[in-house]
Amino acid sequence: MARTYVGAIDQGTTGTRFMVFDHSGQVVANAYEKHEQIYPEPGWVEHDPAEIWENTKRAVTTGLVDAGLDASQLDALGITNQRETTVVWDAESGSPVYNALVWQDRRTTERVEELEANGDVEMIREKTGLEADAYFSATKTEWILDNADPIKLQRTRPEDVRDRAAAGELLMGTIDAWLIYKLTGNHVTDVSNASRTMLFNIHDLEWDDDLLAEFDVPAPMLPEVRPSSDEETYGTTDPDGFLEAEVPVAGALGDQQAALFGQTCFDEGDAKNTYGTGSFYLMNTGADAVESDHGLLTTIGFQRSGEPVQYALEGAIFITGAAIEWLEDVDLIDSPGETASLARSVESTDGVYMVPAFTGLGAPHWDGRARGTIVGMTRG
Repeated sequence: MARTYVGAIDQGTTGTRFMVFDHSGQVVANAYEKHEQIYPEPGWVEHDPAEIWENTKRAVTTGLVDAGLDASQLDALGITNQRETTVVWDAESGSPVYNALVWQDRRTTERVEELEANGDVEMIREKTGLEADAYFSATKTEWILDNADPIKLQRTRPEDVRDRAAAGELLMGTIDAWLIYKLTGNHVTDVSNASRTMLFNIHDLEWDDDLLAEFDVPAPMLPEVRPSSDEETYGTTDPDGFLEAEVPVAGALGDQQAALFGQTCFDEGDAKNTYGTGSFYLMNTGADAVESDHGLLTTIGFQRSGEPVQYALEGAIFITGAAIEWLEDVDLIDSPGETASLARSVESTDGVYMVPAFTGLGAPHWDGRARGTIVGMTRG
């Protein structure tokens, strides 16, 4: 009998990785595909969902080929993903109606300021554990529904976009839901990703009617919310699809919650910090959704199949590794490794500091209008 393995799709902000593990946890395959960052206007960040799907297929295929494995040897697939990034797609064709609005995107800052002016911030915080911010999926979904061109969307059916969404003809999801749909045909998300939409009540574990009404998001377009690992699985891949095998998709987690779980933070008080595109500190708070007085988020950590939800506190910094990419973009460095030698070349900064608030500030300030700045410079 052929040996079996577990596959993991890690769909991140800058690219998609596919890894295969044997049952002792050893890596036997690792493939990566980078995707384009789209900046239509200052403060706007988009990804092409179709490119992400094609890159996912390519990474999975490459990883299996390089390791000499057949897809039929995969016992299951799991997904981890950039959170909050929002896709709306046509349920029949499977085509996106607009580019994905990335978690870094700030185009809905004015809408957030409207929520603040109307006194809705506390209601949102109580229901979702989140600060009212353009970071999350609610205002992104609202913006896409307001701005997707119904004629361009489908020239033979130019109905109102929201009417189509209300009829379930348009679907919404974070990147996990998009990939699960493309892999299995099912419209599913997990509790950790749902908790990042600003539409999900983390106490009732349901989509919240008040929030759906506030953002005018029709309930039929939302995915079914399931545990992060589910013995019933989210569905299986199409044997006639690119894998040519029926492989169960058995779990999903937002990337930072996946890091919390991967660093074995299973118990209350366990914590991890991740440095990637941004930086994210999460602490497991067990079965209690602990509220913060200092600008931290209350969020869902994970839920294992048949077990209660585990909550977490989170501090988010939007730009960390992305600041290194910016140095490359403006030709100050040729590779990330140069930053270490540059830092060692001087004894101190002499009071010069860079605040990389390219997409606003996260915890604890939650300032969507903040922008990157260099302070403390002198002429000499």
